[in-house]
Amino acid sequence: MESSIAGSIFGVLSQTLQIYSTLLLIRVLLTWFPSIDWSNGILSALTSITDPYLNIFRGVIPPIGGFDISSILAFLLLNFLQGQLYSLSIYF
Repeated sequence: MESSIAGSIFGVLSQTLQIYSTLLLIRVLLTWFPSIDWSNGILSALTSITDPYLNIFRGVIPPIGGFDISSILAFLLLNFLQGQLYSLSIYF
């Protein structure tokens, strides 16, 4: 009984990270359009959700040639964690 609860918790956490990864992807893709008004309510909410996580990696990897590649490391870590949680959800 306890193992099925743990598996469910790991499954929910894995799905949550998958949703967050999708939000990050949307955020990164939108940065390609410089004319976007980030003060829009939805876009402002998106930045307030994703920027704290991205700022961790922006402090580690500076922009190279004007390109912010820190999001690649952010995606790699997030996908690794999501995969580990998914594996744990199957194991339990």
